[in-house]
Amino acid sequence: MSWLSDFFGDPANWSGPDGIPARLLEHLEFSALALALAMLVAIPLGLLIGHTGRGGVVVVISANLARALPTLGLLVLFVLLLGTASILPVIIPLVLLAIPPILVNTFEGIRGVDPELRDAAYGMGLTGGQVLGRVLVPVALPLILLGLRLSAIQVVATTTVAAYTGLGGLGRFVIDGFATKDYASVVGGSVLIVLFALAVQLVFTLLQRTTVSPGVSRRVKVRQVASGRETT
Repeated sequence: MSWLSDFFGDPANWSGPDGIPARLLEHLEFSALALALAMLVAIPLGLLIGHTGRGGVVVVISANLARALPTLGLLVLFVLLLGTASILPVIIPLVLLAIPPILVNTFEGIRGVDPELRDAAYGMGLTGGQVLGRVLVPVALPLILLGLRLSAIQVVATTTVAAYTGLGGLGRFVIDGFATKDYASVVGGSVLIVLFALAVQLVFTLLQRTTVSPGVSRRVKVRQVASGRETT
């Protein structure tokens, strides 16, 4: 507790370019950029594969990649290839880390929509694009948001590695603290990263409650209960 009080009670940690507000903003910028780029790639691809049923092998490869991706190794590789003059060596590994959960959950959400609901939409004369946008996406939205939440938490936690390249973010407190044996900074920075990740999770939980239709939420809960009974 003394380390936490030393860190958060030091006025120097709350002002200037090395203060908590500035580092928090840098961390947010890196994380938001990586997540936005991952969404631009993963969501359209997941919608396309889930809707057409073609290219499922891409999802399988992506899921396996998420388990085996050495983020720190990729960071070192891109630093060696691109240097440290830009944020690309940090953003590229974060984007690669964020894509698989979004892609897999978007694909599974679209593919898991009740076929009868899909057929009914086509029977009403809707085109393929209209069925996707008006029927499949709203029903699949809980899983899509789950993928976004998982990716966002992973990215926020992993953005700490940005400090290895000399960039900012909350990881600076941890990396610099270890380098100077300032363990109050290490503990304080770690706590900030955990709190930031929890805040992101809370934001996505609230987002799901406000954007997902109550009817869809009830269907998801019924499916979860049913699947739980089947497994037992």
